[in-house]
Amino acid sequence: NIFTQQPSYFGDLDETLPTVLQVFNNILHKCGLQCEGASAEPQKLEEKVSVTPGNMPLQELKDIVLYLCDTCTTLWAFLDVFPLACQTFQKHEFCYRLASFYELAIPELESAIKKRHYEDNSVFADLWRRISHSRKKMIEVFHILINQVCLQPILE
Repeated sequence: NIFTQQPSYFGDLDETLPTVLQVFNNILHKCGLQCEGASAEPQKLEEKVSVTPGNMPLQELKDIVLYLCDTCTTLWAFLDVFPLACQTFQKHEFCYRLASFYELAIPELESAIKKRHYEDNSVFADLWRRISHSRKKMIEVFHILINQVCLQPILE
């Protein structure tokens, strides 16, 4: 494990996590959804939110779903092979931020995917498969974090 060989990588991970969290904020912003809690930024008065997952161009919806799927799968793979990183994730309130993102974004994205009319049903099937995979990986990431941060210390 590279973190064992180079302990200073924990510092690098700590510095990188705000960027990872920004990915979720960017997705919320592109979907016209407001961030909550520690991740909230004031909305500019002249900034009128008119784009939602339901009315955005299909290519933009596809890009968001692919970006989300890639991000969630990567996070899950990283924590699955290196659960010691969970402590660093928790320092950034990752569980809270992930749960807030999930609650805001997933229902909106799922609804937009279901309600849209597609010329090619394979596009719907692919988007639905990817949003479902993203949802599953977010839940698995949350489980890894809870297990490592809350349950393991009790068991030890």
